Amino acid sequence: MPVNRLERMAQPTGISASRRFLRTRIRTGVVRSRNSLVPAIQMTVCAVGAYAFAEYVLGHSGPLFAATSSLIALGFSREPRLRRVMEVGLGCTIGIAVGDLLRHWLGGDIWVAAVVLLVSILLARFLDSGNIFTTQLGLQSLLVVLLPAPAGGPFTRSIDAIVGGLFALLFTVLVPKDPRREPRKDVQKLLHELAEVLRDCASALTNSDSTEAWHALVRGRNCQPLVDAMRQSLRASGEVATLAPAYRRHRDEIGRLEQSLDYIDLALRNSRVFARRLTSAINHAALSDEATENIAEVLQETAAAIDELSLGLAEMHEGVRRAHLRTSRLELTEIAGRLHPRMLDVQRLEGETVVMLFRPLMVDLLEATGMDSKEARDILPPL
Repeated sequence: MPVNRLERMAQPTGISASRRFLRTRIRTGVVRSRNSLVPAIQMTVCAVGAYAFAEYVLGHSGPLFAATSSLIALGFSREPRLRRVMEVGLGCTIGIAVGDLLRHWLGGDIWVAAVVLLVSILLARFLDSGNIFTTQLGLQSLLVVLLPAPAGGPFTRSIDAIVGGLFALLFTVLVPKDPRREPRKDVQKLLHELAEVLRDCASALTNSDSTEAWHALVRGRNCQPLVDAMRQSLRASGEVATLAPAYRRHRDEIGRLEQSLDYIDLALRNSRVFARRLTSAINHAALSDEATENIAEVLQETAAAIDELSLGLAEMHEGVRRAHLRTSRLELTEIAGRLHPRMLDVQRLEGETVVMLFRPLMVDLLEATGMDSKEARDILPPL
């Protein structure tokens, strides 16, 4: 009896968990579909347009490869990337051309399909290191051999693939995503992590917990993939801003974001060095209570200034962006003016090292706000 009662009690809980899972899954799917609406419309128009052009203008019968190559080339990507479109477009075109050529010479037997696939993969690796390029070249060449030859001749599908690739490239240039959107999201995420690293360090100081400082170091190390992702995103955004007439005026803004990223990257590296040294200082009780309180306050204030910097670099409106950057610059300047061991009541040599390692990080942050390098260094109190 007790077992049956427990089973009856557990049953509603399982049903409730399933309902919560379904609600979450449906809600996530709706949000994802809503965010994908515009790209989906672009992909549909591009694929159908390429198919219609190849069929009605060029007179090809059932130009399937025109639609597929344009659809695969556009795809769903995290950021607008011309390289991806060109990789896939060229991969489809060359793959179909290779398949057409080998089928024309060798016939359409199954062993020919194996030869075509092997040659296509090796050719793709010779031409480019991209995985997408290799996959598309091999896939399209294999389909050419396996599918029946079109009525228009052996190389009709190669022309269809070129049409699809050109349509995808045209859509990427004329109807691109806003190239600033992803870098803005990336810089907010990156600066949030940097601010949290400093807050964790402040908490480690306050609690005299070297393990917490070590966790801050690990968190700082985990930011490197975010930096690398933002560099890729900025490179792709720069390509779109250069070629797309609608966003050409934003090239300078993307360039400023790229410059700020260099300084943020340096600040993150210095934060890791600082957290490592802080771990040792806590273990050796190198800081007095007054010094601990002062340095923790500096770290908390710096984290707040980084939050302000994040708002500025991610802001779309130029006037608001400058206001946030100015506020961040003023806050960081005030903090930098106190970065001297004596001003922070630091007495021992190991404690002085902690302060000295924080000074380069402050210079990096000031430069990220747009301040000149010499001016940023001059703000620091002389030693």
